[in-house]
Amino acid sequence: MSGQATPGTVTVTMDGTNKSTKLQLIDGTIGPQVADIRKLYSDLGIFTYDPGYGGTAACDSKITYIDGDEGILLHRGYPIEQLATQSSFLEVAYLMLNGELPNAAQKADFDAGVMRHTMVHEQMRSFFQGFRRDAHPMAVMCGVVGAMSAFYHDSLDINNPEHRRISAFRLIAKVPTIAAMAYKYSVGQPFVYPRNDLGYAENFLYMMNAVPAEPYHVNPILARAMDRILILHADHEQNASTSTVRLAGSTGANPFACIAAGIASLWGPAHGGANEAVLKMLAEIGSVENVKHFLDQVKDKNSHSRLMGFGHRVYKNFDPRAKIMQQTCHEVLGELGIKNEPLLDLAVELERIALSDDYFIARKLYPNVDFYSGIILKAMGIPTSMFTVLFAVARTVGWVSQWMEMIEDPSQRIGRPRQVYTGSPQRDFVPASQRG
Repeated sequence: MSGQATPGTVTVTMDGTNKSTKLQLIDGTIGPQVADIRKLYSDLGIFTYDPGYGGTAACDSKITYIDGDEGILLHRGYPIEQLATQSSFLEVAYLMLNGELPNAAQKADFDAGVMRHTMVHEQMRSFFQGFRRDAHPMAVMCGVVGAMSAFYHDSLDINNPEHRRISAFRLIAKVPTIAAMAYKYSVGQPFVYPRNDLGYAENFLYMMNAVPAEPYHVNPILARAMDRILILHADHEQNASTSTVRLAGSTGANPFACIAAGIASLWGPAHGGANEAVLKMLAEIGSVENVKHFLDQVKDKNSHSRLMGFGHRVYKNFDPRAKIMQQTCHEVLGELGIKNEPLLDLAVELERIALSDDYFIARKLYPNVDFYSGIILKAMGIPTSMFTVLFAVARTVGWVSQWMEMIEDPSQRIGRPRQVYTGSPQRDFVPASQRG
């Protein structure tokens, strides 16, 4: 591990035996100390049990740091609030991949490098014809992104730094194009080729909304909002989809297959589909008058009602991304002239009551990034089926950065979690004719 070993140790003694072992403590740059448990099995013959890995560090990383109790999110040491309001998505991508912010020349070269790869192989267009028009766009994304490895044989050697660099450019550049193509296919419109004279977020909105019949101009306020949404979703430490990418990557799988695995993991409603679930919840509530009744149902243990968009697996305080998303929501609605948006009124009232209710306060259920992002995307005309796809577009940067970091880590081993076996003990096979 690249974490710093400290003089401190933790002694683990098995009761009723004379067995004990000392576990070395490891310091990160910030955050709690970590006990290296790799000697537990060899010294004591036991494993640790940690469902969901809530108390286990499976790797060390220099990319993202989260303090859930304090509501802190840092990328390479920079607070998310500063990056989302002062930086751009491609600048954040450079930061995550390289560890430092670029100077003007580096930024120009990186931006141009990404945008040069925005087009996909023309034969990939035929892939879409094999899907039903009503297929979920995430199903299409899983298939097409995974298939990229069949088109780009020249960058599949994961041990070649230049191949890794080209793969990173290709994934970051082409995933938005594939996402827009998935949307266009679902609504029966022709695919729109990317324009490299536009910025990253501008280009994505252009490919989503333009049609050959008339010119389309990207609203700069909406482009900035989209860029900010991408930054806020770019990486989030070792979440389910990032861990999936790392686990797949630990086998030596090519980067396109690893990112496709991450997309599949992100698809789950408890992960990337949460903002879509927020809109469904608001639609079910129906009106501001029903908010109190709905929250009473949420507090009822016998009810199946769930409060979506509040609380977080990691954050035990206010999600720092939610504050920026709330501001962005008002900017977008103001730009679009949406003054009486029923869903926004519902969301504001839901937030107001939940934040003043002792039940939710005691459980630290604060609004998270998903609470407002769905309303923003809906206002921008993006259908709910594309919400998780948009998340995948943003998170590709984090996945690629984490994958590259893992490949370059000399201590990396193939992922192999242990288990507690609770099935039948060993027994002998009995022929069918002799079974009672």
